[in-house]
Amino acid sequence: MDATNGQPVIGLCAVRELARWSFWEETAHLVSDTYVSAVQRTGAVAVVLPVDTRAPLVLLDKIDALIAIGGADLDPSSYGAERDERTESTYPERDAFELALIRGAIEREMPVLGICRGMQALNVALGGTLVQHIPEMNGTGPHRRIKGTFDGNEQTVCLDPGSLAATAVGEEIHVGRCHHHQAVDDLGEGLLITGRAQEDGMIEAIEIHNGLWVLGVQWHPEVDEQTRLFAALADAARARV
Repeated sequence: MDATNGQPVIGLCAVRELARWSFWEETAHLVSDTYVSAVQRTGAVAVVLPVDTRAPLVLLDKIDALIAIGGADLDPSSYGAERDERTESTYPERDAFELALIRGAIEREMPVLGICRGMQALNVALGGTLVQHIPEMNGTGPHRRIKGTFDGNEQTVCLDPGSLAATAVGEEIHVGRCHHHQAVDDLGEGLLITGRAQEDGMIEAIEIHNGLWVLGVQWHPEVDEQTRLFAALADAARARV
């Protein structure tokens, strides 16, 4: 599509959740301001994409790049697995919406960034599977030591030299903040592992092998105002305009 005054438009997949504001408590389509602000700092325009399974691909005609954000577990049925008792809340309609958008964006050779759940959705969209619960140590998960905060959940990630992940982040050893209890298992078609946690080897970055700007990161770059990752995505989006 045409950019807005030379600014690329980056779509953010929304979450449909119960929310409260003023006198109201209603179901709303939500995206945390940390994601929106991260996009806006690059000079790009952030657009929230509400969950809509009727014709999700129409939304791709309105944007120049796609971000699939973090959130609830993907339903195991989306990757052909039986539900583990430790799988948490799932939203199959959201799954269907995001998986369709990711596949459609890749077909259009559109830049795609998947963050945490979004990385897992990227893997599932291309036929991969997930570990439904990372084994716990000392009663806590190594990638979600403290629930409900990113502080105290830092992970050192080793990124492959020359990979899209390392180039976009700007370094091969990166400290990111994680908050997940699931992980990529079998890789989706055409994907490569290009980052792992230094501590336990958990998959922390995946990307597509054919040179497209399609990247998944398991950590949360949106809470790091110094990250270069969103600027790299915006540059890739500008290159398509």
